Amino acid sequence: MDVVIIKNAPNEGPGNLVSFFAIKGFEYKIIEAYTSNTITIPADCSFVVVLGGPMGVYEMESFPFLKSVARAIENSLASNIKILGICLGAQLLAHVLGSKVYPGITQEIGWCNIELTETGVKDPCFKNFKNKTSICKVFQWHGDTFDLPKDASLLASSTDFTQQAFRYNESYGLQFHPEITPSMIKDWCKDIKDLRKILIETETYFLDYWHRAWWFYSTFFVENAEDKEDLLWKDQETKTM
Repeated sequence: MDVVIIKNAPNEGPGNLVSFFAIKGFEYKIIEAYTSNTITIPADCSFVVVLGGPMGVYEMESFPFLKSVARAIENSLASNIKILGICLGAQLLAHVLGSKVYPGITQEIGWCNIELTETGVKDPCFKNFKNKTSICKVFQWHGDTFDLPKDASLLASSTDFTQQAFRYNESYGLQFHPEITPSMIKDWCKDIKDLRKILIETETYFLDYWHRAWWFYSTFFVENAEDKEDLLWKDQETKTM
């Protein structure tokens, strides 16, 4: 088993990660953590992806399955399995590494700017996030934040949330959603007043964002973002998403 994907909510699935894994020939298993308080990571697993969810890390008593997710992250790190934490997944990774997770001063929903740090600009997974400046658009849906874990490197920040991306050894925590697809955006945002604005912005930003996500995946999962096969990213998006 190459990758285990941990889902923390029914409507927060792996999105475009499935397209990437299909093209690369990765075997993956999806664990719906919210249906069970037991999570077993196979011994031959190389990567664990922990997805988002509407609950907070500080709500573990109300959502006890989060304790199992945290243990799975802790055990995976101890076994040198690489973690990719997305949104709640990043917050859980920070929690496991000893950091406090708490509500932010506002919410970030939709397309928002983040700015790469000097370390982020040099990070191989983020190399393609930088264009003419170190500022780029990402898709966000969160209100919580966390303190930077000890010995972690801060890779990106925003005006209201300092911790937007960090690296701890070979694992990453991303507050934003690289896995998002246009259909997921429509589903998530269908009941908010800014839906039309977000859909228009999606037409503008999404393909470039998907390209950046593909670069991140290729570097994180296979360490070869410049493989010519990765030029398939655009065709794959227009055909399947």
